[in-house]
Amino acid sequence: MKIRAITTGINLFYPIDGSKIRKATEFTLRAKKSFKNCGYEVQEPRITTQPWKEYLGKLKLKQIINEIKKFEMICKSYGIDFASIGTVTDSKFISMIPEIIKETDGISTTVTTGDVKNDINYEAARQSAKAIIEISKEVERGYGNFRFATIANCPSDIPFFPASYHKGRTCFSIGLECSDLVFDAFEKSRNLIEAEENLKTIFDVELKKIQHIAMDIEEEQGINFHGIDVSPAPSLEENESIAFAFEKLNLGKFGTPGTLAVAGMVTKVLKSLDVKKCGYSGLMLPILEDVGLAERCNEGLLNVDNILSYSSVSGSGLDCIPLPGDISENKIYAILLDMTTLSIKLNKPLSARLFPIPNKYAGEMTNFKSPFLVDCKIIKVK
Repeated sequence: MKIRAITTGINLFYPIDGSKIRKATEFTLRAKKSFKNCGYEVQEPRITTQPWKEYLGKLKLKQIINEIKKFEMICKSYGIDFASIGTVTDSKFISMIPEIIKETDGISTTVTTGDVKNDINYEAARQSAKAIIEISKEVERGYGNFRFATIANCPSDIPFFPASYHKGRTCFSIGLECSDLVFDAFEKSRNLIEAEENLKTIFDVELKKIQHIAMDIEEEQGINFHGIDVSPAPSLEENESIAFAFEKLNLGKFGTPGTLAVAGMVTKVLKSLDVKKCGYSGLMLPILEDVGLAERCNEGLLNVDNILSYSSVSGSGLDCIPLPGDISENKIYAILLDMTTLSIKLNKPLSARLFPIPNKYAGEMTNFKSPFLVDCKIIKVK
């Protein structure tokens, strides 16, 4: 198990105050050191802010871009390579996002397309579809959409990017890369009953260790511990693949009947854990971040429809989905509406991070050449 992210949430004001960012980055790096001293590998310390409209909304586009670049530069100067500027809903600001993504290389942002209180924001979904296509053309190989997503019903201070945004007083949250725990639990199990028991036992033990360290940091540093997103984010290693872990239970390949049942069981265990939870806290199925999921995608076992159906009993929604470069704006709009509707109907956080790949068609391979993504075949959309 690794710490995928220690994410510190802060509030910024215009003009952006470098000293406040410095204090947040220094805290985040101290927290990283505390976990490393306890034997954990920490991949990415991160900073997230309140929705950027709140502190940059009165500026013109060029000024906004300059302030965001300044924010990114300050973060990087203190050792933070990844930062989020939060979420927006207004068309005026959504239209700026492709330029923000193009002009930065470590900034994430999102659009909120709906929630239980406000229902579906159709215009935000429509403008997001337009932004997704534009971003795919602005950054080489469509890679820009790695840092953009639409979110629905998502709470503040999710540690995972790009969904993260901050609200309230300064705090920190923890995101895990712990799909290896799922793999270990299922490898030792003869049936679903044993799998559930083993998974709960392993997660209870390991996550309480994480919580103990985080609470010590809170006490020592005076920064509020928001919680752990217990979602078992996968790595690019075969023996840490969510798909291959599922298949240890001998119900067939991931994407065939039985997958939904196992996904539901995993989420049931995650929700039952006696730790301070935050964020999605459900099963993550990012196609381009899991070698097993990518392999099953290559075999034609995964598509937008069945991944979304698994999201009804699991976690983050449609994450890292490779799509044809010629997909229409209307088709992406429809996908975003489906995700948002499911999120509102089930009152759960979901998101969509979609990757149209320029000049590529369904069945062709992606070619990201990224340390964060595995290449796979592009999914055909009906």
